[in-house]
Amino acid sequence: MELRAYAGYIKSKGESELATDLNSLSLKELKDLQSQVAKAIAGYEDRRKREAIAELEEKAKEMGFSWAELTGAVTTRKRSPSVAKYANPADKSDTWSGRGRKPRWFAAALSKGEKPEDMAI
Repeated sequence: MELRAYAGYIKSKGESELATDLNSLSLKELKDLQSQVAKAIAGYEDRRKREAIAELEEKAKEMGFSWAELTGAVTTRKRSPSVAKYANPADKSDTWSGRGRKPRWFAAALSKGEKPEDMAI
């Protein structure tokens, strides 16, 4: 039973009838209902937080401040994706930017005597 349909059903039933109805559901139906309720609760909390932040940002704006000024929040710089510099000789679609851990294919090629320049794109 979907959460919205179940919520409407709950409103029309008394508490004792609701408990009886829950007892008639299978374990799978109860777990589905539980996950739908958990998602609904998380969504509700997120929505309330966004609404509160929007209200506070508006109030700060009215008073001549930015939200970041009042909270000390630092705006983070968004990084652009790194460009691939090396390609796997066996599979050219397998690439590496040269940042982070070396992929296995790159380390294996180096151990076989290949130079990084040989795998450069």
